[in-house]
Amino acid sequence: MKAKPRLALAAAMVAGFAAGAQAAEPVTIEFAYPYSHLFDVTYKAVMPKFKEAHPNIEVKFRATYEGYEDGTNTILREAVSGNLPDVTMQGLNRQAILVEKGIAKSLEPFIAKEADFEKDGYHKAMLDLSTFSGDVHGLPFSVSLPVGYYNMDLMKQAGVAEFPKTWDEVIEVCKVMKSKGVKNPIFWGWNITGNWFAQALMWTQDQPVVEGARFNMGGKEGLVALETMKKIFRGCDMQNLKWKEALSSFSAGELGMMFWSTSALGAIERAKGGFELKTGPFPGIDGPPKGLPAGGNAAMLVSTSDDPKVLNAAWTWLKFITSGEGAAAVAQTTGYMPPNKAANEIILSDFYRQNPNKKTAVDQLPLLRDWLAYPGDKGLAVTQVIYDAIESIVVGESEDMAALQEELVEEVTDLLPAPGS
Repeated sequence: MKAKPRLALAAAMVAGFAAGAQAAEPVTIEFAYPYSHLFDVTYKAVMPKFKEAHPNIEVKFRATYEGYEDGTNTILREAVSGNLPDVTMQGLNRQAILVEKGIAKSLEPFIAKEADFEKDGYHKAMLDLSTFSGDVHGLPFSVSLPVGYYNMDLMKQAGVAEFPKTWDEVIEVCKVMKSKGVKNPIFWGWNITGNWFAQALMWTQDQPVVEGARFNMGGKEGLVALETMKKIFRGCDMQNLKWKEALSSFSAGELGMMFWSTSALGAIERAKGGFELKTGPFPGIDGPPKGLPAGGNAAMLVSTSDDPKVLNAAWTWLKFITSGEGAAAVAQTTGYMPPNKAANEIILSDFYRQNPNKKTAVDQLPLLRDWLAYPGDKGLAVTQVIYDAIESIVVGESEDMAALQEELVEEVTDLLPAPGS
């Protein structure tokens, strides 16, 4: 009569071991991200902590995207071929098209199951960048703003003691540097992804580059943006460097000033020579900028799996890398700002005091504005048209900015959806 309880106990133990084995069963998810030169070091720092917390989840890293445009094109192709990863990092300005096409999943069902998940842990302005029709579709992983990088050795050599506050002042510093023997005083990041600096000049004037389906560079602010670029390129005799060449040139101590995303700061600090580096606020046109576009990327769930274990593992990874500890690694290894308050205000409370160059972008957070996507299926083509127009200024092919503006507006408008469509 006593055997039955023992048998029952044994059966319960077997069931318990089976459940434990099932819970510990390894799950593999696939993940893809851009800019290996920026983020490889970040994921190297994150992975040991993730594996310690989640030993049964194996993260398989796919080939890195060259940039945000490449990342979006790759996901669009993979959606057609049925070869999507489970989680992808996408530029903040490229999320909308993946939501519109039903590729990116809403994260609301996962968030709803999290007893300890608080959306308030993310800066609202940053979380809003990944919210569409009231649903969160991405969790911001890293956020950047444009800043000035200064080689203080060359600045002092030229007798320049203060950071320029406007682009006219930047041009004057260029002229002084040239007169003091600095061969290449500036690189201004016109060729950064997503026409980011063109949008920066528009937001500086408190104007978005697009409003609805209307290209907004046809007005006076658009002309001012084009004229400002021309003044910088001509007044500073700026060389037409590819962006990787520019970052290498600055790191080598050859450039006096570089205007670029704060995202590259960690890479430059690791690569630079012995000169003193300081960062400063992004200059404005007639005074401080009224706004600046938020750069960076967000983690999006694009898995086609219907296996709850895979989906939960993908969510676990996505949540971890955007959480306080995961996001803190972004600031510590790059120049990006974590979008999570816990990372910025608690984990990194001493970090920014000890790393003032990385605090420059944080101080500009009140200027944060949307990095806008061009609507419709031809949004990436619009990016290329604007890129080509700006390059024509850099290389001296375009001198009449009013004529260029007219041509640009006509070409872009042809690529955008008709109003009301």
